Amino acid sequence: MKEILTVTEAKAQLSALLERVLAGEEVVIGRAGKPVARLVPYATTKAHRVPGALRGQIQISADFDQLPEDLAEAFGVNTD
Repeated sequence: MKEILTVTEAKAQLSALLERVLAGEEVVIGRAGKPVARLVPYATTKAHRVPGALRGQIQISADFDQLPEDLAEAFGVNTD
């Protein structure tokens, strides 16, 4: 079983714990001997954007820029 550090120990050793996490170790912090939190490396899950990935799959209607009459009237836009 992994060592469980108390909150007090974790506060006192935070810099050293961060170094351990950067080295690949997982640190468990607990209260009353029971695990409460894990300190693990931060990892982004955001996928990289690929420009043009949907090229040819999206079509814009020919009347896209034309506001329907009821909406134009509601916004006070002159449609003449």
